[in-house]
Amino acid sequence: MIKKTLLIAALLATAVACKKEGCTDPAATNYNEEAKKDDGSCTYPAEDNYDVPSNYTFTDGNGNSTVNYQGQIDRLNQLKEMVTLMKSGNSSVVSAQDLKDMFANTGGNGNGNFSFSSSKRLENKCFQADVGMFEKWMDSLAVSSQSYASTASDGQAGTVTAGSGSVYLVNANGVEYVQLIEKGLMGAVFMNQALNVYFGSGKMDVDNSSAEDSGNGKYYTKMEHHFDEAFGYFGVATDFPATIPSNFWGKYCNKQDPAINSNADMMDNFIKGRAAISNDDLTARDAAIEAIRLEWEEISANQAISYLEGAISQYGSDNAKFLHELSEAYAFAMNLRYAPTETRRMSMSEHQALMNQFKENFWEMEVGDLNDIISTIDAKY
Repeated sequence: MIKKTLLIAALLATAVACKKEGCTDPAATNYNEEAKKDDGSCTYPAEDNYDVPSNYTFTDGNGNSTVNYQGQIDRLNQLKEMVTLMKSGNSSVVSAQDLKDMFANTGGNGNGNFSFSSSKRLENKCFQADVGMFEKWMDSLAVSSQSYASTASDGQAGTVTAGSGSVYLVNANGVEYVQLIEKGLMGAVFMNQALNVYFGSGKMDVDNSSAEDSGNGKYYTKMEHHFDEAFGYFGVATDFPATIPSNFWGKYCNKQDPAINSNADMMDNFIKGRAAISNDDLTARDAAIEAIRLEWEEISANQAISYLEGAISQYGSDNAKFLHELSEAYAFAMNLRYAPTETRRMSMSEHQALMNQFKENFWEMEVGDLNDIISTIDAKY
């Protein structure tokens, strides 16, 4: 009887001694739900060990700003001035050569067409396979502008006036080239450069240990600078969405915010990704890049649908608004081709099939055609 009691006591002691130890904090990366006793081994996400600012403002230990994306600001302003010239085609003849000079930034000032000088160019940052397409569109816009005094109709280039009084220049097929060129370059330059080039391995797998040249005011590492340049192409203020831009991707991000929470998704991840780089947390950097890539593509898809729905609402009642919104929808649908291979929701063949759903003659497109395009996009997004 004594031996039996001692055996039971020994088993109880062993059970207590063998109580499983590990990390018992659910917030830790190595949380073990089976652990009954914390052994002090908990580890936490690297970002918990550094501060993430509330806006896109970063400095070094001496208070010097480490953010620089002036080249991107120049290109955004170049496109803005190109759009102004293109829209003048509503009431005057536009020169295709002037547009091409601005696109290539001939002479550093668009051959006198820009209000400022810069060494930056849109043409050499454009998705190269599409450069010729944009130049042909510039030719087409210029030809259409020769008929600005005519009222456009099926088979006749000219201008159409919306019920609101807005005037749009279209070609004989009802295509408004200013929308295809503006929104198209938002994708072929801004989106493509940010998501594929600056977020690609060639720009991200670079030095992140020292400033490029602090003696010349370059207080950032190469990796920090490349990430900044991607942010620059997004085209928003450092306090976005407190400040909303009037054009380009920031404008459309804000338009889609009620549906997909895009403002916070984009800005939070840009800030988190940059803070991660400054603290050598490449895991968090890559997570932020993936989130931005997915959301940017989502913005373009949703904006395409939004314009298609707008065109449907104008069908049969306001031809000008119908053609205007259909042209914008075409450009945003086209921009889905610039989504990175790693994250894209639509293959290249599927995207080509999508674009083939748009008829060459926009005057011939009907509500059923537009609903079919919406269904194709919606099925993927």
